[in-house]
Amino acid sequence: MKQLLSMTVTDPALADNPLLIPSDLPYGLPDFAAIRDEHFVPAFRHAVALHREELEAIAADSAEPTFENTFLALERSGQLRRWVEMVFYTLVPADGTEARQQIHEELEPVRSAHEDAIYLNERLFARLSAVDRTALTGEDARLAEVVLQEFILRGAGLDAPAKARLEQINERLAVLGAQYNRRMVAENAARAVLITDPAQLAGLSDSDRAAAADAAAEAGHDDGHLLTLSMFTSQPWLEQLEDRDTRQRVHEAAWVRGTEPGEHYVLDIAAEQAALRAEKAGLLGYPTWADYALQDRTAPDLPAVQDLLGRLVPAAAANARRERERLEQLAGHPIQPWDWPYYSAQVEREDYAVDAGALRPYFELDRTLTQGVFAAATALYGITFRERTDLAGYHPDVRVWEVFDADGTGLGLFLGDFYTRPTKSGGAWMNPIRERSTELDERPVVVNNLNIPHPPAGEPTLLTLDQVTTLFHEFGHALHGLLAEARYATLSGTSVPRDFVEFPSQVNEMWIQWPQIVQAYARHVDTGEPLDPAALESLQAASLWGEGFSTTEYLGAAVLDLAWHALRPGETVADPLAFEAEQLTAAGLDPQLVAPRYRSSYFKHIFSGGYAAGYYSYIWSEVMDADTVQWFQENGGLTRENGDRFRTELLARGNTRDPMESYRAFRGRDPEPQPLLVRRGLA
Repeated sequence: MKQLLSMTVTDPALADNPLLIPSDLPYGLPDFAAIRDEHFVPAFRHAVALHREELEAIAADSAEPTFENTFLALERSGQLRRWVEMVFYTLVPADGTEARQQIHEELEPVRSAHEDAIYLNERLFARLSAVDRTALTGEDARLAEVVLQEFILRGAGLDAPAKARLEQINERLAVLGAQYNRRMVAENAARAVLITDPAQLAGLSDSDRAAAADAAAEAGHDDGHLLTLSMFTSQPWLEQLEDRDTRQRVHEAAWVRGTEPGEHYVLDIAAEQAALRAEKAGLLGYPTWADYALQDRTAPDLPAVQDLLGRLVPAAAANARRERERLEQLAGHPIQPWDWPYYSAQVEREDYAVDAGALRPYFELDRTLTQGVFAAATALYGITFRERTDLAGYHPDVRVWEVFDADGTGLGLFLGDFYTRPTKSGGAWMNPIRERSTELDERPVVVNNLNIPHPPAGEPTLLTLDQVTTLFHEFGHALHGLLAEARYATLSGTSVPRDFVEFPSQVNEMWIQWPQIVQAYARHVDTGEPLDPAALESLQAASLWGEGFSTTEYLGAAVLDLAWHALRPGETVADPLAFEAEQLTAAGLDPQLVAPRYRSSYFKHIFSGGYAAGYYSYIWSEVMDADTVQWFQENGGLTRENGDRFRTELLARGNTRDPMESYRAFRGRDPEPQPLLVRRGLA
C-alpha cells in the first residue's frame, strides 16, 4: 500500500495505534489481535484530518488541471481513511458488540461530514471539471467518468444554501442508519423464542435441538431451547417444527420485530429516513429518491424497473395461489404463513421424493466448501486454495485461506466467517478488506459471512440446501473481488452498479448441482457414500416447486423498497404499518397469501445497508444470470475455456468499463429475459 507505507504519525498518543501502522502480514491482512475498540475513533479522526490536507493540496494546486494532478491525485488520497473504514465496517456487521455499535453511531456523522467535505468542495469540483478528458482512454477515462458522476450526484453543482441543507440531511441519515442497525440487531436477539417444553420441538433434528440448547445457555437461560431468528420473515425452523402453535409463536415473533413502541422500535427511524431521502432527491433535482438512485445503475430508469416488477407480480402471485391450494389439500385446513414452509417441505417429500432433512448429512460444511465451492472455482479458473492456520481473523470462528492463480502466484486471501452469534447481523454477505489495485500495490482480502448455527461440540456442521446455495452465492461475490484486475481501487471488483453486483454471485449458484461437482462434495458425513443420483433428479424435478412463494415474497420486499422511496419531497408516512399494507395491496400482492421477505421494521438492506431503491437489483441481475447460465449450458458447462472467458470479460473487469459493455463482450448480445421466466415458472 504505497500511500500507507509513506505515512508517519507524529502525535505520540497515536504512535502505537495498530490502525495507523502498515500491516506486515501477508496481503496487508489487518493484525486483528492487536486492534482494540478504543483504537478506531482516534485512528479514524486522524485519517480524516490527513485526507483533508491531501484534498486541500489538490484543490489549491495552481498548475493547470490534468488527469494526473486531479483525478489520479484524488484516487491516491485518503488511503489511510479507507484502510480504517474497511477494517471497522468489516467488524460492525460481523461482530457488532454493544461497544462497536456505539462507536458506529459516533463515527457515522463524522464519515458523512467528511464525504460532504469531498463532494461539496467547489474548488475541487471545478478542477476536476476543467480537465480535458477528450484524450483519456481505458481505465483513465472510466475513472474520470465515474468520479465526475459521483460528484454531481452528491450535490457538487448545488448553490450554497442547498449544500448546507444537504449536509444536514446527510448527517442525520448517517445517524439514523446506525441507530436502525443497532436497534434491529438488539430486537432480533430479544425476540428469539424460548421453548421450555421439549415436546414443542417435535420434528427438529438432534443437532438443531442441541444448537438451540446451546443458544439458550449462551443467552443466559438456565434451561430450555432458544430458537433464534434469521433476518427473513419466514424462519428456517418452520420447515421442521411439527407443533403448529410453536410455529405460530416463531412466525409472530419474527413478524412483529421492531413494530412495537419501545427501545427497539425502528419504524419511526424508517419513516424519517424515507422523508429525508425524498427531500434530498428534490434538492438534487429528482422527483423521488428512486429516480435519483437509478442514475448510476444499469437499469435505464424507474419505469423500466416498475415494468419488470409489474410483469412478474401477477404470474408469481398466481403460482403462489396454486401452491397454497396444494398445501391446503395436504394439510386439510387453511394455510397460514407459519404453515407454509412446513407443508411445502411435505410436498417436496411426497410429490418429488425430496426430504430436505435427509439431505443434510450429505452437505457437511468443510467438504461442501473445499470439494464443492473451491473445486468449482479451480475447474473454471485454475485457482487453488491453501488454508493459513497461521493467520488470524477478527473472531475465533474466522478461517483464512490463501488463494493462488493457475501459475502459482498469490492472488489474495479469502476469509470465511460461517457461524451465527448474537453480535452478528442476520443474513449473509461479502465485503472486502483489501481491493485489487495496481496503482496502490494492493491485492484482495475478502470476507464471506453466513449465519449457520454452531453444531454441538465435536459434531460436524451439516447444511441445508438453502445454506449450500448461500455458500456458493456469497463465494461468487468473493470471486468478483479475488479475480479483479484493476489499476484503480475505485473501479475494482464489486465496485460496480448496485443492480449488477449480484449477477456474478447468482451465476456461481449454477455449479451446486453440476454433476462432477455435486458428486464430489455431496457425500454422507458418516459413510462417505455419494448422494443418490435419483435424489439429484428429484431435486431438479422439484426445482419449480416453491417458486411461486419465493418469487412473491421477494417481490413483496422489492415493492416495499420502491414504495418507501417513491415519496416526493414533503411527503411523510404517519402510519408505517398501514402504508406497508396499502402499498403491497396496490401492487397486487396479498401479505396473507405470502408475506414479504422483509418488513420495513427489519429491512436492513434499505434502511442500514446501501440498497435504498435497490432491492430490485436481485431480480434485475437474475435476468443476466439466467441468460448466462444458458450460455454455459450451451457451451460445455464447467470448463477452463468457459471460465477464462467469464473471468476475462466480466469478473476481472469490475467497473473498469461499463458493466453492460462487459456483459455484451461475454455474451455477444444484450441479456434476454426468457431464461429467467422459464427458471421462475413464469413463462
